[in-house]
Amino acid sequence: MTETLHIVGGGMAGSEAAWQAANMGVPVVIHEMRPKVATFAHRTGDLAEMVCSNSFRSDDDEQNAVGLLHWEMRAADGLIMQAADTHRLPAGGALAVDRDPFARMVTERLRAHPNVSVKTGEIDALPASGHWIIATGPLTSEGLGRAIAAETGAEALAFFDAIAPIVHFDSIDMTRAWMQSRYDKGETEEERTAYLNCPMDRATYEAFIDALLAAPKTEFHEGETAGYFDGCLPIEVMAERGRETLRHGPMKPVGLTNPHQPDVKPWAVVQLRRDNALGTLYNIVGFQTKMKYGAQTEVLRMIPGLENARFARLGGIHRNTFLNSPTLLDAQMRLRSRPNIRFAGQITGVEGYVESAAMGLLAGRMAAAEILGAPLPAPPQDSAMGALIHHITGGAEAKTFQPMNVNFGLFRPVEGLRGGRRGRRDRYKAYTDRAKAAWRGWLAHGRLDAPQPV
Repeated sequence: MTETLHIVGGGMAGSEAAWQAANMGVPVVIHEMRPKVATFAHRTGDLAEMVCSNSFRSDDDEQNAVGLLHWEMRAADGLIMQAADTHRLPAGGALAVDRDPFARMVTERLRAHPNVSVKTGEIDALPASGHWIIATGPLTSEGLGRAIAAETGAEALAFFDAIAPIVHFDSIDMTRAWMQSRYDKGETEEERTAYLNCPMDRATYEAFIDALLAAPKTEFHEGETAGYFDGCLPIEVMAERGRETLRHGPMKPVGLTNPHQPDVKPWAVVQLRRDNALGTLYNIVGFQTKMKYGAQTEVLRMIPGLENARFARLGGIHRNTFLNSPTLLDAQMRLRSRPNIRFAGQITGVEGYVESAAMGLLAGRMAAAEILGAPLPAPPQDSAMGALIHHITGGAEAKTFQPMNVNFGLFRPVEGLRGGRRGRRDRYKAYTDRAKAAWRGWLAHGRLDAPQPV
């Protein structure tokens, strides 16, 4: 009788790991502590609940590394991508998701799978035997976190992740704001108008920065340190780095024309992206914040068009725990000191929904193959998944290891191609062509062929 695979955590990584292993014929038990044990960030007991942005970022599989990761997950019959594609929202070339039906679909598909069962309750110790994947993400419980720290002989690394506010659309003044994707990007009118834009002149921007810097912020507890991931910096931290930082970051005005004042170039632009299929909620893009709630409403209502904004959710901040994976995990994502335990998702030191789900996909397949007596090799380094797992399990410098999004900087160079910005398009296409061939080969090697995306 086939041994059971136990997965701790029902987020993106745990859900994808369960789907992959179950489809290979291995019995799976998902141990999810919610809703018995709540977290400050989650609202439901659904699996794969999205707690921060609703974006999977670029869906371009020829010129973007995360789009390539989407392609590889689709090629492997990934559940997370199936649900994302089913509940896709217009986002100007990005893949944005209607978060609640997305999570419900993942939950329903897993609960209906004959090889999957879900047990509610907290796991607070490292199991000594059996096959396990720990995919507890950035909100690993205190008990399990202590057990991991005791086993690894050092405190787990930690940084703080900030959450962006969400605004009710009907409270936005559309006589000041307008709909447009940057550079009108997108193949349809819906895609080309996927973002809501709020313009600022120079005086308004300067006043906004002053208020942002002066606003009271969430205080850290004694003994905590704030080591932010650069891809998710709070806006006030960016502002502290220089008054122009936001204007050249999430508030950059390039590629946008204000139809209310077409001859006036905005000094800065705040963008909002649709957060649900109904179009009733919009999240403020790149506006993660640790401002206290009262200050948030005052400061954010300084944005033209948001003077009377009503907030469905204000921003927040939470601790994000991850392993020093280059020293602790092997190429199969196993804990070196306890090889019956694999880790997957953000706790391994990847950043982002897609990267987390991708590491779950690999961990699920590798664990299932091992249980079935036909171990899989590590994925080829030339694939997006291979480049990412190689980075976190050995390619990164352990002393300075920080969470990483997938990017072409992790890929081995393609010989004979032009460097620099002018050669970038050909170079990226070569990376993605090579990666797709490598990934198809890995899937075929494991006799785990899945329908290939077009």
